[in-house]
Parts: sequence; C-alpha cells; structure tokens
Amino acid sequence: MSVILDGRSRVLVQGITGREAAVHVPYMLAYGTHIVAGVSPGRGGEAIHGIPVHDTVLAAIRVHQVDVAVLFVPARFVRDAALETIEAGVPLVVVLAEGVPHHDTAELLARAAELGARVVGPNSQGVISPGKAKVGAPGGDRPDLMFRPGPVGVVSRSGGMGAELSMALTKAGIGQSTYIAIGGDLLIGTEFVDVLPLFEDDPETEAVLLFGEPGTGREQAVAELIQGGGFTKPLVAFIAGEFLEDLPPGVRFGHTGGLIEGDQGRPSRKKAALRNAGVRVADRLDEIVPLVREALTSRRSVRSITRSAG
Repeated sequence: MSVILDGRSRVLVQGITGREAAVHVPYMLAYGTHIVAGVSPGRGGEAIHGIPVHDTVLAAIRVHQVDVAVLFVPARFVRDAALETIEAGVPLVVVLAEGVPHHDTAELLARAAELGARVVGPNSQGVISPGKAKVGAPGGDRPDLMFRPGPVGVVSRSGGMGAELSMALTKAGIGQSTYIAIGGDLLIGTEFVDVLPLFEDDPETEAVLLFGEPGTGREQAVAELIQGGGFTKPLVAFIAGEFLEDLPPGVRFGHTGGLIEGDQGRPSRKKAALRNAGVRVADRLDEIVPLVREALTSRRSVRSITRSAG
C-alpha cells in the first residue's frame, strides 16, 4: 500500500502554466498521476496537456474533486496560494518552494491546523508512491530508476539524498511503499513524527528508512515517539552533517533547518537519542542497505513467530 498519495488521488496543480510545472507536470502524467485540474490566474478556460485550467482553486473545486494540491509557485507567492488551497478545503497541500519567508509559513501552517489540512513542505521535493503516482520532482523524468514498489517507507529532510537512498535500495532489490520529502526548512508542516504513524498503520510497510540532518529537534522527537510506543516497526536512520560540529563557532551554511545552536541540533546527539530508542543508525552511507535488510528480516521473523504462536 501507500500513504498520503496513491493512484486514486485526484491532484490539482497550482501554477500549472509556470516554468517548473512545464517541466514536471508531463513527468507526473507519464507516471500515472491523476491530475484533474490546474490553477493559474488569468488563464482560466485554457487546457495544458489536456488538463483544464481555472483562475482560482474555488473555481476548480466547483468542477473537480481534489484530494491533493501541489504548488509549483515561487516562494513569494506561496502564502497566498497555500491559504487559498487550504481555505478551499483541499486536505493535502504539497509546497515545493524553498525560501518561503518564515512568517508566511507560520501563517499558512496555523491556518492548516485550524482547518485540519496537512501541509508537506515548504522546501519539499515532493511525494511518490512507486508504481502509482507522484507529485513534485521525485525521480524527474526517470522515476523507475530510483523508485520501485516494495515494503520500505522512506522519509527525508533532504530531497536529493532521500532520492539517492531510495535508488540505493532499488538497486539492491528493495522497493519502497511511499517516499516523502518533508522539507529542510526550519518551519515545515509535516514532521517525521507525523509521517511515522502513517507507516505504522500501513500493513504493507515493513520498515522505514529516515534521512536526517543537523539542526532542529526533529530526530530526537522520533526517539521520544518510539520510546512512547507511537512507532513499533523497524527504523533505520542516517543523520548527515556530523562534521559541522567541528566548525568554529558562528560558521554556518546550508538551509535554515540545518542551524546548530549550542547543543540543539547536533547530529551526534540525534544519533545517540535514536540508538537509545532502539533505532538502527548508520554511520556511513554504505551501511544503510545492509541495515535495511536486517530490519526487514527482523520484522518478518517477528511476524512469523507471532503467526505461529497464534
């Protein structure tokens, strides 16, 4: 199965006439994504790749049922586009843009919480349920090279590294149930701790691979979730950027979510917290696939023993 997105999901594309959408919408369609409408102010009544275009989200949902909206809009327009979508009642909004002002993100996330909408991003690469559908950029024009259907959920703060790790799994013959790039910004809508319960409830996800980064307390929150019994399936994690801890004070680079302040956000602390919670933590990239294999084997062994005991 998949989480968040599947082949039945009805997708709306905001900014469908823009440059980024012009690149990725054909790839989404070719992959089988069910795009029902697009939105581009002033372009209503046109059709792009056979997809009807509307001036507003409200105009689109009067005609089409929409489950997911993906925003191919520049950062400065994200606030208005996201609020329009959330207030129209679309339950899942995927924000791809990087560099959205924090006060804009805070406002749209607060409104999403009020209305019960889920936001993925900002600064998300997108979501793909292999063999079913994708929104955003995962896999580009060759998604089958990176993603194959299978039993491992993948969730990553980095879109590029999440896709690379998925490709490593695919080359090793291990498919994925759903891949979610949650975004690397300081403020995002869907955290690791929001995604893991979805994989917990998916009967076909047997293990999860998590890619973390410096900054924020998101990975420590995962450790707390596991210790509290909120996630019980095998989890493999890789936390990048431990070398940043050796840089002189005040030297920083990367996106806003990667800032280390004192002990807050240190990769070494994240890794220790996850290990204490029973997570298989890779220190090197070449350890990830073997640890995922081990996690799958352990999960299947437990299930076999449980069935035998029953």
